[in-house]
Amino acid sequence: MKEYLGVDWGEKRIGLAVGNDEIKIATPFKTVANLEELLAVIEAEAIESLVIGDPRKMSGAAANNPLWLDFMARLQKKSACSVILLDERLSSLAADALPGTKKTKASRDEIAATLILQSYFDQVI
Repeated sequence: MKEYLGVDWGEKRIGLAVGNDEIKIATPFKTVANLEELLAVIEAEAIESLVIGDPRKMSGAAANNPLWLDFMARLQKKSACSVILLDERLSSLAADALPGTKKTKASRDEIAATLILQSYFDQVI
């Protein structure tokens, strides 16, 4: 069984979701503040693969955000996990559209990470 971590990167927060290739259901996990916290989760949860939302412009072109590029460079340098990039356009809007309130559902970032990871499971695995 291979463990996956869905990642919704943001400049302020990083939403996370977990899942595996046996059950193929993504579940909201937590929100972390930076790369170091993300690396701690990867180690603690024995994550083998990361499915990371790839920020794109609505046209489909790469966003080329310097902070995103720096994050990815540092992540790939510090983690041995395989990295799978998945188009994340509209994932945060989709997270907001789900029913519930702040008290009854996971954070927007965690839900967006869940949608990213579940999309990967549905399309690929």
